[in-house]
Amino acid sequence: MRLVLTGDGLAGLLVPRLAGDPAVDSCRLLEDWGAGVTAPGETLVIVPSRCPTASETGQAAAAAGCWTAGGGGPVILISSAQVNEPSHFHSGLLSENRLRRPKMGNTIARDWLRLEQRFAEVLAEGQSTLTILRPTAVPLPDGQDIFSRLLRGSWATVPPGFNPPLQLLHLDDLAQAILRAACVTREGSFNVAPTSVIPLRQAIRHSGQRRLPLPGFLHRRGGSLERPPLADELAYLSHPWTVSDRSIRHRLRFEPRHSSAETIQWLRRAKSARSRHPPPLASATAASAAEDGYDPFGMDRGYIDRLGRTLFRFLHDRYWRIEWRGLEHVPRQGRAVLVGIHRGLQPWDGVMILHFLARELGRYPRFLIHPALVKHPFLAPYMTQIGGLLACRENGAWVLEREKILGIFPEGIRGAFTRYRDAYRLGNFGRHDFVKMALRHRAPIVPLVTVGSAEIFPILGKIRWRWWQRFSGWPCFPVTPTLSLLPLPSKWHTLILPPLAVHEEFPPQAADDPEIVTRISHQVQTQLQAALDDLRSRRKSIFWGSIFPRDES
Repeated sequence: MRLVLTGDGLAGLLVPRLAGDPAVDSCRLLEDWGAGVTAPGETLVIVPSRCPTASETGQAAAAAGCWTAGGGGPVILISSAQVNEPSHFHSGLLSENRLRRPKMGNTIARDWLRLEQRFAEVLAEGQSTLTILRPTAVPLPDGQDIFSRLLRGSWATVPPGFNPPLQLLHLDDLAQAILRAACVTREGSFNVAPTSVIPLRQAIRHSGQRRLPLPGFLHRRGGSLERPPLADELAYLSHPWTVSDRSIRHRLRFEPRHSSAETIQWLRRAKSARSRHPPPLASATAASAAEDGYDPFGMDRGYIDRLGRTLFRFLHDRYWRIEWRGLEHVPRQGRAVLVGIHRGLQPWDGVMILHFLARELGRYPRFLIHPALVKHPFLAPYMTQIGGLLACRENGAWVLEREKILGIFPEGIRGAFTRYRDAYRLGNFGRHDFVKMALRHRAPIVPLVTVGSAEIFPILGKIRWRWWQRFSGWPCFPVTPTLSLLPLPSKWHTLILPPLAVHEEFPPQAADDPEIVTRISHQVQTQLQAALDDLRSRRKSIFWGSIFPRDES
């Protein structure tokens, strides 16, 4: 195998790592974009800077065009996973075909996408194959990207109120991914990501720094004026932009050997030695990389348990005095789809379900949530640490494939903003995705209802306010007695109904049958509405009293 690298300083760091591999016959570096001489059997590897400018994009594309015109071999473009725009709409662990293209507001993501598109146009007319590798952040001792700058020095300045999961790729793993792509020669785009993530705060702690939360306008800038806007850089430290490495593992049979935490350890050693080439880490394997223990979406069981001994316990036992029946219907192990109704504006009903099941059964359900709940500082890390996942089919599948409990409120955000006069009347269940997930993944459906949560923030009216809708992500401004600040101490009554074993009655293919899906969804809705009506008819007061007989357990 013969490789030709051209690009910025990162290419110079990759050459000795590639040249030392026994599978490489030769590896040369072109300092000038267009100075290469095409030779049969060579593979061109283009390594742009981590913040490619328009001029660099043109130079790189021109070099690829000359290479192809001269009869050169395959072309490998080292793009970046930053092509995925960080956003509260980012559902996490995105695959290559889930790139959000329209109306990208982040200039960094837009520049990387423009670079890829330009290469695809240039090479479309030639005979060379194009492989695009999208590595996650590759921090370097003297790198000028935001992650290299963040993890060196004594203090790490970050936006306050956010703690997104990061994927930090070791330089050696990037070199091995290039070798694998050159050997296999597959056209298309491939994410290159470590097997584990690390939350931003833990990354800073591992690097031996102190975290300094500062608003964006207080962050200092230096160096080249060609850097992207500071707000666009800080977005990658505020919202998720993690990617899935499933495609490269299956199509190229490649998996990085170092975890994100080990990459920080290597970088810290480089800082201590003041060297661009610190000693390699001890033998690392993909298995050891997966032992860092951080949830890829940010869930923290220790955090849940701490709140379970303090705030959650107080709210559950003292403030709302929640009484339960039907706990025996929740599976003690294995996957399940927990389906309920969401009232009370804020997601306290889901939090109380999480607290109770964690306390009584040691099971931590993962709820699908609306993007508005992870948009704002301080609320975003809270929602992710208690296990919230942005609502999408891929995230639901991720939970069920790991034999966990998936929590869904089928009415969506509309249910939370139901007027109090209609609070106990179920609305439309939308596309019935909860049924499709249960069928595809062979999981029982466990219905659940709560009476009392609608009274903590009874919505008496709604104000359509466009500015508020854009700012909050809510469909309206709700008018409540306490202005949505202090929940009222109503008494809650929660009933878990017997599970529906749809996975035993229907095959997975039934998820594609609209008639079966709709029938199951209506059956669940009917059961939930009947349970709500029964509990309300037995309730004597909003603020006190039990509705479950003592002998009922």
